[in-house]
Amino acid sequence: MSYSVSTLLIRNLRDVFGENDPVRRHAAIEEIYTEDCLFYDPSKGIYRGRDEIDRIAGAIKATHPDFQYQPTSEPAESGDGGLVRWMSGRPGEAPAYAGTDFIIARDGRIAVIYLFFDKPI
Repeated sequence: MSYSVSTLLIRNLRDVFGENDPVRRHAAIEEIYTEDCLFYDPSKGIYRGRDEIDRIAGAIKATHPDFQYQPTSEPAESGDGGLVRWMSGRPGEAPAYAGTDFIIARDGRIAVIYLFFDKPI
């Protein structure tokens, strides 16, 4: 299945990095990422392939299972690229951290994702 860049950005926040259930997270990764995908994390380096993205998303979520990712603006698209700004934290509390995800899509799936950390709003 092919998805719009905006849909990919939101699903990545909600269904991959925001998902506690490893079975649902893995299914989402299989659905919205290309097989040869890359994830650039400014603090930890490059992750290659769906299995690595699954592993790191699970490890990140395990450090704060009650945090929720919320977009702070609508996703922006340009051709096969797009970005979304977001914040994360416990519901009802000030955001613990914030960031911007920038993706490059190929055939309606995420081929490359770049993470940038921002100051919480």
